[in-house]
Order: sequence, then C-alpha cells, then structure tokens
Amino acid sequence: MGISITGVAIGVILAVSVGLLGRLTGMDRDRAAYPVILIIIAFYYVLFAAISESQPSFIKELAIATIFSVFALTGFLYSLWFVVLGLAAHGLFDVFHPHFLAGTGAPSWWPGFCLGIDLVLAAILGWLLHSGQIETNPT
Repeated sequence: MGISITGVAIGVILAVSVGLLGRLTGMDRDRAAYPVILIIIAFYYVLFAAISESQPSFIKELAIATIFSVFALTGFLYSLWFVVLGLAAHGLFDVFHPHFLAGTGAPSWWPGFCLGIDLVLAAILGWLLHSGQIETNPT
C-alpha cells in the first residue's frame, strides 16, 4: 500500500485553507490553535482503530497519539517549535504507518492525506513563528 497522491493533494489544499482561515480570522493568534490541531490529527488513528474494534490496534494507536500529544502540550507550554516538530514528525509517521501498523482501520488514502496536511501545517506554523507573526514562547 503506497501513499495516495490524491490524498496528499487534498491534505495540502486543506492545510493551506486552515492556515489562511487562521490568519484571516485571527484564530491562530491563540497559542492553543496549532497544538489542538496536532492533538486532533494524532487521535484520528485512535478513532480508526476504535471503529475497527481492534483492541491491540487501539492500544498501540493510543500510545502513539499520546506521544504526539506530549509534543503539542510541550509546545503550548514552552515553545511552539515543538508543535512544528510534532506536526512534521507525524507527517513522516504517516509514510511508515501502513507498513508497521497495518490493519488498524485507517482508510487506504488516509496516510497520504495526513502526510500532506501535517507537513504543510508544520511549514505554515514554522513560517509564522520565524517571521514573528506568532509568538514562539508564552508571555
């Protein structure tokens, strides 16, 4: 099972849309915006495992989602660069997910979609932090 190019394209389009809406509405000024997005993204695999009713998959996915949640919480509390790192790492995780956690209930197109949205959101947040449009550390 490979990465769906269509899934990646849709993920990229949605990530750009989320980034633009965050900027245009000012919602991304809240330090919690991108950490919450990372937590939600990480827990989708837990949702898929729950839907598939596979307890072993559910436990594995929950453990992995918890790791990404730690990146989100650390980023929120100390530096949003941890969220950039967490989003980028989750994007890379999506590439390998079907190979080492197959049969966990995720649709075949999901890893590509998630790869696209994760990496673009990481790039958007990184650019916002680097350009000073969002404060890196809590005040």
